[in-house]
Amino acid sequence: MNPSEIKRILDDIDIRFDGVDNENVTGGAMLILLELVERLNEENEKLKAENQRLRDENNLLKGEEGKPKIRGNTNKNKDVSSEKERKKRKKNKGKKSKAKKHKIKIDRTEICKVDQSELPNDAKFIGYESIVVQEILITKDNVEYKKEKFYSPAENKTYLGKVPIGVKGEFGPGIRALVCTLKHVGNMSEPKILEFLENCRIFISQSTISRILTNDETGFNKEKENIFRAALESTPYHQIDDTTVRVNGKNEYSQIFCNPCYTAFFTVPHKTRLNILDILLCGKERTYLFDSKALGLLSDFNVSKKIISQIMELTDDREMSEAEMQELLSKLFTDKKKGKNTKTRIMEAASIAAYQRQTEVPIINILLSDDAPQFKKLTLEQALCWIHEGRHYNRLSPIVPLNVEILDNFKTCFWNYYGELLKYKENPMPEKAELLSAEFDRIFSKKTGYDSLDDRIEKTGCKKEALLLVLKHPELPLHNNESELGARVEKRRQDVSLQTKSKEGTDAKDAFLTVTQTAKKLGINAYRYIYDRISKKFSIPSLADLIIQNFLPQIE
Repeated sequence: MNPSEIKRILDDIDIRFDGVDNENVTGGAMLILLELVERLNEENEKLKAENQRLRDENNLLKGEEGKPKIRGNTNKNKDVSSEKERKKRKKNKGKKSKAKKHKIKIDRTEICKVDQSELPNDAKFIGYESIVVQEILITKDNVEYKKEKFYSPAENKTYLGKVPIGVKGEFGPGIRALVCTLKHVGNMSEPKILEFLENCRIFISQSTISRILTNDETGFNKEKENIFRAALESTPYHQIDDTTVRVNGKNEYSQIFCNPCYTAFFTVPHKTRLNILDILLCGKERTYLFDSKALGLLSDFNVSKKIISQIMELTDDREMSEAEMQELLSKLFTDKKKGKNTKTRIMEAASIAAYQRQTEVPIINILLSDDAPQFKKLTLEQALCWIHEGRHYNRLSPIVPLNVEILDNFKTCFWNYYGELLKYKENPMPEKAELLSAEFDRIFSKKTGYDSLDDRIEKTGCKKEALLLVLKHPELPLHNNESELGARVEKRRQDVSLQTKSKEGTDAKDAFLTVTQTAKKLGINAYRYIYDRISKKFSIPSLADLIIQNFLPQIE
């Protein structure tokens, strides 16, 4: 019997406790029975999934294929987004004007004359009726540069005239900028870029296109570093998310840092705190420090008191290098095969303490993320995403009608509270913050009788400080959509280019995604910016300077 059949039977029963007089039934017996049905159904679904996984493994061992992964209307693949609930609480801001005429720059004006032979004798000229037609011209501009050549017999030296700045090799800055824009803004594959250029009568090889995209001759890797450093120096909070990427056949991870003024992409081999700290250090060598902060983190990371005592005996309050840290770990763990996770926790605690004390690189005070473990404890304060928290409730799939009703009522209460937080952000007041804090305690201490929901409510209640950091910092968003949109950009790129093959290609991909997405947020034309840098005109201020000069915290 599948869950839908069980749900149909329970719907037909339609148990309502308000119509039952027996106190033993209403007092708990029937509730316990229904909860047992709910739990047995959950366990049954888990067992079926585990059984299928073992079947697939067995088939693979026998050289056969497992069950194909087809997205269907199952609990695992159901939509857990909260767009419907959130849209109910969004204010109607009115329709935006679709008129684009004021954005269009007129390049030339042409008079459309009336045929005089068609006009009657009394016709008088009364002006013009204007329409604006947008057009684009795709034309080649092949130039032969004849460089003057002089020879000095006395010096035995030849002197040549110089080509204009920005001209390098056989292709001008316009073609090179267009290749980069088609790839990283238009998301075109290299073969399609080649096909497009050949149709424009530009004769270029695919290997040359690849070199244009991967060779950092114009300093876009440095531009990315400057963008991230400027954002760290001048913006009050940052958001982070990650997504998988392929590098030369292996799975790695793209860490996306962002806020309303920038988006930066970093490809790392693992999604660990240490990898994220290396990004935050902006190229500075990672160091380690065992101070009171580090010792507190060791306790939070569940490192044993015995190990913590040994660390206190072997270290003092000074920074350690990587070599010194490895020497310390070898003393703590004589068996190299044991304690791998504990070693990682020790390195994380010490590196976080060193990062937060150092002054060479601006530290992040507030980080907004989902509740993945690698994002926790990195910064002084952490805010959590309400949308991610709401998804936990959408993943619950009760089959008992009473539990379905309880869950629906609680989700309504959840999103009503979210709406109150949105109102607070628009007009933050201490009195309102106190009321919202008390309301949080009331909502997330409820006992509904639906055990799975009660467990989920209790877990949300434990995250109060992170979920309500917005009461202290009203400029913070309530969700992490900004970084998820960055992750979506990376995924759309993978639809066309599955993977990068080299470190140079990976670095170039990260740099161009950072430049194009940051330019978009700052209102800068990405093609013009890329062309400006490749042609070495530098007439457009750098994106890093624009972040420092123009950033204003944007409230949701």
